[in-house]
Amino acid sequence: MSKILVTGITGQDGANMCEYLISLEEGHKIYGMVRRSSNPNMSNCSKFLKDENFQLVYGDLTDTISIDNLVREIQPDYIINFAANSFVGCSWDSPLHVLDANSGGVVRFLEAIRKHAPKCRFYSAGSSEEFGDVDYSPQDMNHPLKPRSPYGASKCAARHMVKVYRESYNIYAVHATLFNHEGTKRGEEFVTRKITKGVAKIRKQLDSNKHVTPIELGNIYAKRDWSDSEDFVVGVWKMMNQEKPEDYLLASGETHTIKEFLEKAFKAANIQGNWSEVDGDELSTKYYNNSERQEILVKINPKFYRPNEVELLMGDASETMKKLDWKPMISFDSLVTKMVASDLNEAE
Repeated sequence: MSKILVTGITGQDGANMCEYLISLEEGHKIYGMVRRSSNPNMSNCSKFLKDENFQLVYGDLTDTISIDNLVREIQPDYIINFAANSFVGCSWDSPLHVLDANSGGVVRFLEAIRKHAPKCRFYSAGSSEEFGDVDYSPQDMNHPLKPRSPYGASKCAARHMVKVYRESYNIYAVHATLFNHEGTKRGEEFVTRKITKGVAKIRKQLDSNKHVTPIELGNIYAKRDWSDSEDFVVGVWKMMNQEKPEDYLLASGETHTIKEFLEKAFKAANIQGNWSEVDGDELSTKYYNNSERQEILVKINPKFYRPNEVELLMGDASETMKKLDWKPMISFDSLVTKMVASDLNEAE
């Protein structure tokens, strides 16, 4: 039986990882870390919170003492770190906190491992935002790091520190560059979940013959490589159990615009619409309901534009697929359909 400390369990990746590890039925003892709060949102944890092999523990990526104490007391065999300040758009508002949580938190764990549990295996969640202003597509592990946001820069710093500790102290430490991955547990502040929840709300409003609340977005022409989080946690567990540690990349190898995601989401909710744009003015772009009501379903709001946009991200995970015998199983269409179906169910 292994002792596994998973962070970020209130988010989609940490929660999906806990569910996956329990589903293996291998008797692992799972410690799920959350920040101490008077009213934490544990909605993503319902399937494992009361499992006999799960234990809730408290820690904070920005608090050295709490991280050190956790590692010293638990003596974990694995630490899977999904906790982060992970909303790219807000990282310009609090860049120092983002750096402290996303890269400082990784260093705190690595230091605690070095001092108290040198045989513990450590996973650091990276991001395709590390590549930023890309030189070529698809991006592979050899692509230069050119972040365009404080969030992307913080993940680059974490990547470098993982390599430093791996080579300096012979720690089994892995940093994986994860391209966009979504699912039904995705936070509502992320654009994909904002879309699927917005579509579900519009579907309910149309069915009730009520006024439609349009979805307001920024750059809908940005291209991303989207996969399902449930596929990615399988890949992460595989990379944690190799003979030697190295860095990896997880991606689907496909790219789609946010506009495409919108169209798929409306189609999944059986809502037909048409786009309208005035003389190439992107800010005038709107998506109208294709019915007698002709209501606006989507409109562009400049406040949702980032100060520095990444226009295209698409990953080449062929090397990872070969080394880990892994590949994403859920298609882009299936992912969008699943998310919309879940939000339609919640809206009822």
